[in-house]
Order: sequence, then structure tokens, then C-alpha cells
Amino acid sequence: MNVKPIPTISESINEIRSKTAAIVNEDILPNEKILWAWRGDGRYTEDDVKEAKRLRKRIQERVREEGLWAPHLPKEYGGSEMGFLEHAYMNEVLAYVQGGASLFGVVAPNSGNQTILVKYGTEEQKKKWLIPLIEGKMQSGFSMTEPDSAGSDPRSIKTTARRDGDEWVINGHKWFTSNGKAADFFIVMCRTEDPDGPAERNGKMTQIIVPKETPGVNIVRGVPIWSQSDSDHCEIIYDDVRVPVTNQLGQTGSGHAAAQDRLGAGRIFHCMNSVGQMWRAFDLMVERITTREVHGGLLETKQFMQGFIADSYIDIQAARLMTIHTAEKIESGEDARTDISAIKVFVPSAYMRVVDRAIQVW
Repeated sequence: MNVKPIPTISESINEIRSKTAAIVNEDILPNEKILWAWRGDGRYTEDDVKEAKRLRKRIQERVREEGLWAPHLPKEYGGSEMGFLEHAYMNEVLAYVQGGASLFGVVAPNSGNQTILVKYGTEEQKKKWLIPLIEGKMQSGFSMTEPDSAGSDPRSIKTTARRDGDEWVINGHKWFTSNGKAADFFIVMCRTEDPDGPAERNGKMTQIIVPKETPGVNIVRGVPIWSQSDSDHCEIIYDDVRVPVTNQLGQTGSGHAAAQDRLGAGRIFHCMNSVGQMWRAFDLMVERITTREVHGGLLETKQFMQGFIADSYIDIQAARLMTIHTAEKIESGEDARTDISAIKVFVPSAYMRVVDRAIQVW
């Protein structure tokens, strides 16, 4: 991966990009085929699994030494406490390789949930949920989207949490709950009413921590995505689920603001991930057309192939610059809702076009 300094951005961002690219090029790309053997899915030998675990540990140690570990977390929690734009630019480089995020300690949905717990969690909640999550002793899920309520419209959520003494009683139907099968706990978006709170706050959203083993938490299935018959994005029914009031994150009614803190930034990071993956597909496309001979010449001499390269470059740069523009607006405190919606539509479409062209070339 070829990463050059960008003269129009800060020295700190260029340094982060350069350090990240060095780890990608020197440690991850040469070992890409073996790094994921640690999952032990049957394709690898026992020695492969041991080697993968050894490599992952060594790479993660280097990431920490370079000050790049967990860019979203404050230093007091073991993170590198990067600025928003620094993290966004880092993601573009990191996403060039498969699963690079896990080697840098920033895997969704855990990373987003950690951010919520840092900002809205009590000291007791941080001790009980955040620290084990950071240490890898726990997994988490985010449960917001519903079958009849789009995740992009959280105010339409119908799942309710009713106060009963010192407990919240949760009832509702969730869809695409991330990390549903592996999670030890979920952060659940609920419509709540606070009888002791200001009237204007009644009926608004609150995020509540729900341990997976709580009675009434029913995981129906992993919702199929991308032709997979199963996935970790789960359909869950909450049936009279009782949790302590102390599991509430922030004030009653603060759930929508917490969701925006998490999801607005997440759109930027996911889109920059897509840009990084597009660069990988682009480089593979260039590699193929400059080495593959057909009908008396290299593919690079064919105008149709040249069009693929040109259109892909345009798609990547348009997606990249739209995302960076949106990130800059968020960083400066401007309202970026329209821009976030725009990149949610455009970037995945551009991604599909670029990857499809790469597939056709190969």
C-alpha cells in the first residue's frame, strides 16, 4: 500500500497514516493468509492456529508501541485518544487489509459501545461493563433497529421500557442487533417514560444495558445478509425483560443523543473503511491489467479496461472527499445530518461499482 503525505492536512494525521501503513505493509499484508487461522474453522492445522495467534499478539504489541491502539478510547482506558479526523484518516489506511481493525483494538460494535460507556456510563457501569469489554473478557451488541422502525429513524422505535420500582421492564422486537450471538450484554434503545421527569422528556429514548442471559431475552435467529444463511446480526424479542434501573445509561430521555454520538461518527468510520477497501480493489485491478495479456496485448491497452480504471478512480475520490467533508463538519461542530445521509447512500454504491469492476477484470 502506497501512502504519501498529504500537504493540506496536519502533520499529526500524516504521521498516523504513515505509521499505520508501515504496519499494514510490513506485518499484516505478508501474513494475511495465515492471520485468520486463529479462528480454527477447519481449514488450518493446529500449527497454523498457533502461528496466527503468535503473529496477532506481535502485531498488536507493535500497534501499542506506535501509539495507535484503540484510537477511540481515552488514554486512561488504554487507548490512544485520537482526534476525530485522525481516527477517520487512519481507518482509510487500516481498512486496506482484511480485519485490520481487530489488530488495532477498534472492532464494531464493541468500539461504539465503549464510546457510549465512556461518555454516559457511571463509574460502577464502567467497572462492570466497560473495563471487561476493553480487556476482551466480554463482548457486546447494539440493539436499536426494529422490523417496522428503520435504524435511520430512531424516534420511531416502539420497544418500551416501563419503570416498575427499581427495575426497567423491557418489551419489544429488535432486528439486526449487531454481534447478537457472541455478546455478553446488549445496549438496547427503548422508548421510556419518566413519571418524575419534565413533561417534555416523557416518551423519549433511553439506552439500557441488558445482560444476554436475562430472562425474557429471546434470540430468534441470525438475520441472513449477503447470501449468508446465517449471521451475527440477530433478531431479538424482549419479553418482560427486567433489569435494574442502575443499568440505564445517562439520564432518562438521553438515548437519542447517545445514539447520534455513536452512529454519526460510525458512519464516517464505516465509509472510510469502504474507501480503504476500494483502494485495495483498485490496486488489484491495476495489477491485473498491467500483467494480463489477451488478444495480442496487455489489458491496459484496451480502452474498455482504461474506462474501468478511470471510473473507479472517480468513484473512490468522490466517496473519499464526500466523507472527509462530512467528517470536517462534525469535527467543527456543524450540523452534518444531511451529509451523513448522503455518504450512507453514495459510498456503498461506489464501493459496489469499484469491487464489481475489479471482479470483472480478474
